[in-house]
Formats: sequence, C-alpha cells, structure tokens
Amino acid sequence: MRVARLGTVLAVAGATVAVFNRCTVGQLRSGRTRSEPVTVCVPARNEAQRLPELIGDLRAQTGVAALRVLILDDNSTDDTYAAAVAAIDGDTRFALHRSEADPAPGWTGKAAACSTLADLAETSPGPDAGTIVFLDADVRLEPGALAAAVDESKRSGVALLTAWPRQDALTPTERLIQPLLCWSWASTLPIAPSQRSLRPSMAVACGQFLVFDAASYRAVGGHSAVAASVTEDLDLARAVRRAGMRTSVVGAGSLARCRMYRTSDDLEQGYERWLWTAYGSVAGSAAVGAYAVLAYVIPPLAAVFGSERRWGLIGYTAAVAGRVAARSTESGGSTTAMPDALLHPVSVLLYLRLTWRSHRSRRRGTLAWKGRALDVGDSET
Repeated sequence: MRVARLGTVLAVAGATVAVFNRCTVGQLRSGRTRSEPVTVCVPARNEAQRLPELIGDLRAQTGVAALRVLILDDNSTDDTYAAAVAAIDGDTRFALHRSEADPAPGWTGKAAACSTLADLAETSPGPDAGTIVFLDADVRLEPGALAAAVDESKRSGVALLTAWPRQDALTPTERLIQPLLCWSWASTLPIAPSQRSLRPSMAVACGQFLVFDAASYRAVGGHSAVAASVTEDLDLARAVRRAGMRTSVVGAGSLARCRMYRTSDDLEQGYERWLWTAYGSVAGSAAVGAYAVLAYVIPPLAAVFGSERRWGLIGYTAAVAGRVAARSTESGGSTTAMPDALLHPVSVLLYLRLTWRSHRSRRRGTLAWKGRALDVGDSET
C-alpha cells in the first residue's frame, strides 16, 4: 500500500517542521517597564459575560507607564455596555464608546469596530498612540503580558507582532478542533526563516492579540485596507508585508490565553464564517483536504487495517508528535495535549467537515456571526 508510505513521509515532514518551530519560535517573557504610550483597543459585541474579566486583567497590568484602553460596544444586543461600566469602575485610563449602528456596506463588523477604535486612538484625549494593541474580549492576560508584548515588538523591530495566546478548550469539540489553529501553521511553515521574509503568503497572524507600531498601522491604511475581509488579521499582516515591513509571531501561552467558543454551535458557526477563505478557492480547499487525508488519516488506517502497518504506525506517531509540539509552542512548554493529540485523525476529519460546511454556507449566502449576516460578495464558482 504505497499510498500509506507517502502519507507517512508527509506526516513525518509535518512533525519535523513542528518540532523545529517548537525549538525556534520565541516565547513572551515578562519584560521591562515601557514608558512609551500604549493604546489598547477592544472591540466588543455581545460580550457582557467575558468583557469584564478582560477589563479586570487590563486594570491589573504592570510595566506599562502610559496605558490607555479604548473599548467599543459594537451595537450589542445584551448588557455589554453596562457590564463594562461596572468593571471599569471609574478607572480614568479607560474610555468606553458605543456604536448603535451595524457596519456600512463593504465592511465586516470586526474590521469596522477596530477601525473606529483606531480613529478614536488618534482623536481622543490622552497620550499619542506609539503602540496600538488590538485585543479580543475573550482574551485573558497575566499582569505583565502587555509590557512583555510591547517589549518584544520594540526589540524585534517589527511593524506587527502577533502574540499567540494559548487556546483554552474544555468541551470535547473544542479540544478536538481548537489546537488545530496553531498546528495548521506550526506543522507547515518554518517560522524563523518566514519571519526574515516579506512574502505575504508566509505571514502568520491571530487577531486575538495584535501589537502594531502605530505609524506602520496608519501607513498601510489600518483596518480600512481589509474592510470586507472575514480574516482581517491575516490579511492585515499580508498588507504590512506588501508595504515592505516585517511581521512576526511569538508564543504567548505563559502570559495570555483565550477560550474562543463555549458551545459546539458557536464553534461551528465561528469556523464556518471564514474557512471558505483559508485556501483561496474550492479547488484549494479540496487540494488541502486531500493532502490532510493522505498525511493524517491514511497512515492510522493502514496501521490498523492495511498491509503496511509499520509505515502506518510511524505516520500516526509522527502526526501525534507534531500535534504535541505545536501545542507546546503556543502554550510555552506544556505537553498536556497528549490525550487529545491521540485523536488527531478525528480532528482532521472534523476540520474538513467544517471547511465543507463553510463553502456550502457561502454558496447559500447564510454566513453569519454574532447575529449579523456576512456580506462576502458573489458566490463561488
């Protein structure tokens, strides 16, 4: 069964890349006190439960002498605004704003909210924004996280730093799917050489925790440059590189974490809204799906049922090792991923199912997120 041998070779290659990244990708460490202005922008829609926790974390930050936090209640239908007011509790470093309209045509909700916050960062009273940090409302921070991220951004001299949080996952569906966010790039892209490149296709970004040099952000047009994108974080990183500026990614798991979804329905809708964009087209998704099945499904099947059982076992072991290495990269050293990693073939199949559902939803025009329909243009061909 030569196909199992080929799949095993691919799985071993992925594991090799993942281990290389584990050894070479930087990790956020508590940094020195930063004296320059830092403006944190938090878009929040229907985040009454989670936003107060982030506000508490931001109020407890250390090492940032000139901190300003701008929060936008993005036309929420719950008590986000009132919850934020209570959590801020009069802290003068915080400014809470409210949008009572949905985004204009040609804009996604998050891009519009982030753009509004960036405009406020320039016009609101307070220190000029030397550094702009975009944080999702479901991120949790240790007290030194902001200082460490800004310190790393300045030390590396990049226009955009992605501080990749540890992806917390509690339910079975989360545990199968969420680790694939980091694994997808950690097992395919050698980060150290990619960060010396300006090729947009080699950019990595995660909108949960982005650190921008403010002048560089404005130079590329900010979020208005990616107004219609449902993957605005990655597209913005590519825009930065096209402008001749560097981007980088570091593991932030020891100082930042994020639990994106709380239910299976939220997780499915969250992935469906953007997976159709991940590989450029239906054909691209099909090609990636075929590769994933060959590398991560065929070998374990061969190990159990095929004639090439030794090859299949090697391939399956490599896949598990790559998954564990990727998880360790984002968490800063934890290897608690092992039990979930043993089900990696199941994770891959579920991911492919979500990709198919995403393309189907786009064709039907039913993409939505947080109660808003997503206008993504004409259907695919």
